[in-house]
Amino acid sequence: MTGRTNTRSANRRPDNPGLTGPYPTGPSRPILDDRRRGRRHRVGQPPSGNCAGAPATTLAPVADDVLTPEEDEAFRARCRAFLDEHATGIDLGGRPDPRGEARLRAAQRFQQALAAAGLAGLTYPATYGGAGLTKAHDRVWREEYSRYPNMTYDLLISHGMCLPMMAEYGTHDQKSAHLARIISAEDVWCQMFSEPGAGSDVASLQTRAERDGDEWIINGQKVWTTLAHLCSYGVVIARTDPDVPKHAGISMFIVPMDSEGVEVRPIHQIDGGTHFNEVFFTDVRISAGNLLGDLNNGWRMATAMLMYERVAIGSGTADGIATDRTDRLIEAARKRGLDRDPALRQQLMRLRILETCLSLVAMRTRAELKAGRTPGPGGSVGKLATVQIADLHTEVSMAIAGASGVAWEDEAGAHWQRQALTSLQAGIAGGTSEIQRNIIGDRVLGLPRDISVDRGVPFKDLKVGTQTD
Repeated sequence: MTGRTNTRSANRRPDNPGLTGPYPTGPSRPILDDRRRGRRHRVGQPPSGNCAGAPATTLAPVADDVLTPEEDEAFRARCRAFLDEHATGIDLGGRPDPRGEARLRAAQRFQQALAAAGLAGLTYPATYGGAGLTKAHDRVWREEYSRYPNMTYDLLISHGMCLPMMAEYGTHDQKSAHLARIISAEDVWCQMFSEPGAGSDVASLQTRAERDGDEWIINGQKVWTTLAHLCSYGVVIARTDPDVPKHAGISMFIVPMDSEGVEVRPIHQIDGGTHFNEVFFTDVRISAGNLLGDLNNGWRMATAMLMYERVAIGSGTADGIATDRTDRLIEAARKRGLDRDPALRQQLMRLRILETCLSLVAMRTRAELKAGRTPGPGGSVGKLATVQIADLHTEVSMAIAGASGVAWEDEAGAHWQRQALTSLQAGIAGGTSEIQRNIIGDRVLGLPRDISVDRGVPFKDLKVGTQTD
C-alpha cells in the first residue's frame, strides 16, 4: 500500500481509533506584519521564561494565514512529494510485535525524515526545532496527510501530550534541551499518572517526591504506562506536600527513564500485546531543574495534559469529515456479498453518522486551539464519541467477519479479533467513559457536581490506596 493512490478507507489502522497527527498545536509566537504580502504571520521566536503561571485556558491567539493559491499549491506539492516517498504504511509482514518496538521504530524513522525535510513541528518555533510556519501550512499538511497511511500513531503520547505540555509549561532551558528532540522523535516520551490505587481518582496518587538539596528523590509506582520500556523520558506526577488537600500537593517532573532506581515491567494484555507497563521508582534522584511548571501546581497541569490526550484521541488527523472506519467496513461487506443486508446497512449508517459527528466536534476543537485556548472540558465529548464509535465498529466488524471472527489460520488474518479485543481499552484510556460523562455534566452542561467527602481534607488524613492508618 503506497503512494497517493491509497483511498481514505485504507489509511487507518483498524485496531486503533481516533488517530492523531504528529503536530499538535504549539505555543504561541509573536505576530509581525509582512508588508510584502500585506498580511500577518508567525515568526519562529521562542517564548521567554516559564509560562506555567499563566492561566491554562488563555494562551495567546494563533495566527491563521490565508496562503495565496500559488503558496498553497507549492506547499501541497512539497507535502505530497514527501508523503509519496515516506508514507508507505507500516508492514510487519504478519510478524507479531507485542511490545510495539517495530511500529515505534518505523514511526521514528518517518518522523526523523520529516524533520530532515523541514516539515516537522510545523507551528513550533524554529529556535526550538520546529518549522516556524503558520496554521495555514498545518491545515494543508493535515489535508494531504489524511490521504496516506498514518505513520505516527505510536507517537500519540509523545507528540499529542508531552510535546504541547513542554511547549506550554517548560522553562527556556527545558525547551532548548528537549523540544527539538521530541519533535524529531529522537527522544520518545511517556506519561506516568495512574497508580494501582489511583486510576479514575488519580489525585489520590501516593508516589512521592521529596526535596534533597539540588535534587528530588522519587519513590512509588505507576501503572498502564504505554511504551515506557522504549521511551527516553517520562512526565510523572508525584505528591510533594501531603499536608494539604489531595489536589493541592501534587507536582509534575521530567524523569529520564534510564535513571538508577527506575524499573519497567510489562503488563500482559488480553490481545496478546505487552506495550503497557508498570513503572517502579526506588530512590530515583533527578535534578531540581526537572520540575515542570510550578511546585504544587501539578494537578492543574495534569488536567491540562489529560485534556490534550482527549483531544489527541478524539480529534484525528484530518480537517473536514472523515468516515474511515465506515468506508473500510463497507468495502469488507461488499467483498463478502453482505452490502445488501438491510440490518447491516442500518448499522453502517449509524456508524457513518457517529463518525461525521465526531469530525464536526474535532473541527470545533481545532478551531478553539487555533484561537489560542488550551483544550478544555469539551474534549471529553470527542473522547466519549470515540468510545461509542469503537464499540459499534467492533459489533459491526464481527458481524461482517462471521466465523472468521473467532477462528483464523495465521497472524495476518487475526486483525479482526485483535481489533475487537483492543477496542475494550477505548473506554478506559485517557479517562473512563464514566469520568468523561461526569466532566461533561459538571463542566460543560453546568450540572451539580458529585458529592465529594474528602474536600478540604489533608491528603495524609485520607484512607486511600495503601494509606489506611
